[in-house]
Amino acid sequence: MASSVGSDVFAILAFLTISTVVLFVLRHYLPLRKTPAFLLIPIFLALALPASAILLVPVDLASSARESNHGGKGIWLPNRAVLVAWRIVYWLTFVLTWVVLPLLGDYMDAGYRDPRSRMIYSLRSNARYQLIVLGCAVAGLVYMILSYGFDFTAIRGLVMALAYVWGLILAIYLMGHGLVALPRKMFRKADISGSLRRVHTQAPRVHDNLEDASLALEELEAQVMQLKQRKTGTARDFQEWIEDLVDMTGQVESRIFANPTTIDASAKVPAVITERYLADLTRRLVRARHRRARYIREWDNLVQTASDLQTILDSRASKRLDFGRSPSSSFLGRVSLMTPFMRYHLYVHVIPAWRIATGGLFSLASVAVIWSEIIKFPAPHLSAVSLTVIHHPSDKNYQIGFGGQVMASVWITYMCVCALSSFSDVPTWKQRALVKRNTYPESACWYSGQIAKLTVPLAYNFLTFLPQDIQQTSTFYHFLGRLINLTPLGTWFDYLFPIFILIPVCATLFNLYGKIKHVLGFGILEEADDEEEGNPSGFGTGGWREGRDLITRDLHGNSRHTSLGVSDPPRSSSSFDVARTSRPSPTRWVPSSAADRATLGVSNSRTSATGRAGSRAALDPEPEEENFFALFGRRVKNTLDSLDTPKWMQVTGPRSRAGGGALKRPKWLGGGSDESSSSRPPDANSGVDSGPNILGLFGSRSSDGRIML
Repeated sequence: MASSVGSDVFAILAFLTISTVVLFVLRHYLPLRKTPAFLLIPIFLALALPASAILLVPVDLASSARESNHGGKGIWLPNRAVLVAWRIVYWLTFVLTWVVLPLLGDYMDAGYRDPRSRMIYSLRSNARYQLIVLGCAVAGLVYMILSYGFDFTAIRGLVMALAYVWGLILAIYLMGHGLVALPRKMFRKADISGSLRRVHTQAPRVHDNLEDASLALEELEAQVMQLKQRKTGTARDFQEWIEDLVDMTGQVESRIFANPTTIDASAKVPAVITERYLADLTRRLVRARHRRARYIREWDNLVQTASDLQTILDSRASKRLDFGRSPSSSFLGRVSLMTPFMRYHLYVHVIPAWRIATGGLFSLASVAVIWSEIIKFPAPHLSAVSLTVIHHPSDKNYQIGFGGQVMASVWITYMCVCALSSFSDVPTWKQRALVKRNTYPESACWYSGQIAKLTVPLAYNFLTFLPQDIQQTSTFYHFLGRLINLTPLGTWFDYLFPIFILIPVCATLFNLYGKIKHVLGFGILEEADDEEEGNPSGFGTGGWREGRDLITRDLHGNSRHTSLGVSDPPRSSSSFDVARTSRPSPTRWVPSSAADRATLGVSNSRTSATGRAGSRAALDPEPEEENFFALFGRRVKNTLDSLDTPKWMQVTGPRSRAGGGALKRPKWLGGGSDESSSSRPPDANSGVDSGPNILGLFGSRSSDGRIML
């Protein structure tokens, strides 16, 4: 019997590579040195173990083919080793997803100081959800006992089928959205001017979120300062806790109470201070600080992206591209092989072409996955995914070589990436986000749990793309698929439910989310392209013109927090604020109209305002669109008003200062030379000249224009 030493070494190296990648991902989103080990280890396992399914599924296929004497030529392991690996991955992931990570997330979000109170809060928070899951499990258990009798294998199959069904529902919806959104995103990024317009469209929403987060944080800090001023009553019992909250804010008391928007917030402090109130205040304060840090990071990235895109557009005239960033202090930063001319061609020609090619490749892959989901029940031998993995599937002596294993890993990876990329588009969990080096621990637990829920159902869903005789010989099928197909519920979801992937695919492809948003008044998915949702001109609140002005004001040095009366707090090791580097202004930024220049002047001269209204007031109102006739009449009137009257048409008289070439008024109309007019004595009654006037025959006063009756 052939030895599997080479395959063992390869599998170990591949798993170590996956673990290293997971560590780099955790380092990107979490401060590893400050994160406690009891939180870091479960999150690492929740990411590394499901990611190993990308390796286990191809190895399982080759190992099953070899054991069946089908001549597998790829990386293979003994069936016992594959079965143990699947048991470890599935059950450890199951425990982490449904028990450990929810408890850890609420434990880190409790707000209490002692571990016992935190654990009690976490157990209470998860009790309702766990009771719902337990109730569903009891109902399913009663159904299994009445249908098949009491059998431990059937009960275990019910538990695994229920977990698979829930994970498959979420995975199919998110993957269907990502199969369309991911290629579309690559195509849109290839258009530089379109990308800049979309960044301008996103700017008002991000800026408003940042202002709201800053105001919410100031209100909570005002409550903390109000607690600090209390020296009697129940506040004395929690003086140390209150001092910790004051140290957490790191703000000056006079500056907080100087803002009128936070005066009312300080009145929300109850008369009796309890431990529950302080825990809730601590929890909300920590969430508000992380939320503000999240939007600061998002706004900084948005402004930097807009500056880079504008610089790329400006470089087309000179064929030279220089972002103006100072080189890093490292040796590689000082020695740059990229000249401005090469950088111009890279960003203007090479990268857009690469994005278009990648988008086309992703589109073909998405079509293949959708086709395989639809065709796998009536004709599995026509599956596009199966044809790239199995060599000669119609032959009983099929072979799965190393190339087929690589293709299987690529397909599973693409399906998982499409599902995970949709997390940022769905606002159902809007309060949770992944922030570079500053992710909230509860958010990290939640995201890792969702990733663990999705990977195993997607891996088994990929296995259903293959022909049944190949699928049923795998160890994964005997471990999971056989128990899922034990009940009609699992069989129906296994074959028929994935066809509903067309619902999120069509909804994303035809922008049904935007139409639902306009009809119902709220968004299911936050699309970043308002010009496709009925506002191509950008007029109105939150348009791309307003976003352009906000970004321009930030690039010209006006701090985004001046509209709130908020200054950046002092940096410290415990600060949640993200360190921001200085951003260079664009190489050439020319506002499109005089209104834009006036907007910049107003924004630079303004020192402070309050709330979102203050920020919007600094921007000039958008001109309303006019019809053709109103616009034509207004232009004709402006043209006539700007004309100067010719000298020969200028009338001279007693009050005229026209020169000699002007048309003079006749004497019978009250005209005459300036000298004679100035020498006449004024009339005593009227105070004006009393020279000859034909209107005097009718009883009028000279040069008055009124008739005396």
